[in-house]
Amino acid sequence: MSSRKAIGFLLTGLNTLACSCFGNYVFFLLQQEHGFGNRENLLTCALHGLLYVPAAWIGGRFAERHGQTTSLKVGFAAMAVAMVAGGLLNSFAGVMLTLVFWTIGMCFTWPALEAFATLGESGAGTKRMVGIYNVVWSGSAGLMYFAGGMIFERLGARSLFWIPAGLFAVQYALTVWLERQSHAPALPAVAEPHQPEDAAFHQPVPPQTFLKMAWLANPFAYIAIHSFLAVIPGRAAELGLSVSQSGWFWSVWFLARVGCFVLLWQWGGWHYRFRWMLAAFVALIAAYAVLLLGKSFAVLLTAQVVFGLATGLLYYSSLFYSMDVGETKSEHGGIHEAAIGLGICLGPAVGAAALYLAPTQPNAGAFGVTALLLVGLVGLVGLRVRR
Repeated sequence: MSSRKAIGFLLTGLNTLACSCFGNYVFFLLQQEHGFGNRENLLTCALHGLLYVPAAWIGGRFAERHGQTTSLKVGFAAMAVAMVAGGLLNSFAGVMLTLVFWTIGMCFTWPALEAFATLGESGAGTKRMVGIYNVVWSGSAGLMYFAGGMIFERLGARSLFWIPAGLFAVQYALTVWLERQSHAPALPAVAEPHQPEDAAFHQPVPPQTFLKMAWLANPFAYIAIHSFLAVIPGRAAELGLSVSQSGWFWSVWFLARVGCFVLLWQWGGWHYRFRWMLAAFVALIAAYAVLLLGKSFAVLLTAQVVFGLATGLLYYSSLFYSMDVGETKSEHGGIHEAAIGLGICLGPAVGAAALYLAPTQPNAGAFGVTALLLVGLVGLVGLRVRR
């Protein structure tokens, strides 16, 4: 692995730590300092997703046209400024302004980092780099969720702004150094023509259809993920968990996703096999329902493992097919991220709407999102049977 690729993976890990610190624990801040319940947290998450969709699409196109390092500098600078502003504005308005500008800035980083990992790679190199990329970001996300509760309780809620601000500043400096070390301009490198792997051409449907199915399935995984993350403070209160204990307990599914990524990286038998995507989608729906409605810790732990495996395969499918099918990697990365944003918006929006429509039914949000996931399952099967 070249030193440039290694720096790219370092940036991926640091970006995940910073974004997870704020993005996952801001719901506890809103609960404790501003009286937010499940409905309000779900609406906040929906706003985040609504901004994410166009910003990710624009971010992917920007990186494709102006280069990954330029896009990264724009994103890291914007997120650092947003966090400093939020740390200084000790108010609800400060939190929301930070959320808005952090979301937009972040969307200039992920498409660029995804493309940077695979740019110029052969087919075998693409598989390897996607595998490393997924393990790095998912491992960093699991680590931060596990430790984030302790950070929140011991350093205070303001740490959700200052720790990411410092990490984003370090990332900006690393990107500038990376750009200066390269003799090439900050424009996208020209990769050799790339074709999908051989398995793609031995299926009843073409590789482009697998890409479309993955772009459909992954947003529904994020519908489940963010509908769940937004109500974890409420679930923690129901189960009698502190913020630290919640971080430890609910990090299990993050770790299961890391294990799934390692397995999928090393074993390619799932590539262009619809049955694996279908099984993961069905498992996602079942696990989500249990996570929102279950009461037993043992049952919830089991559901977390299944949830992590299912979301892992659906995410890996979307990113792998985005990088394996076609040449515009940054732009495909932007579409991959925009699809994620769609899921981040739709799931929490449906959950919040259900709670507003049925305020006396505390599980209305879980039922509404589960119904939405079933609609997604029908759509996935429809894409597969329509040759």
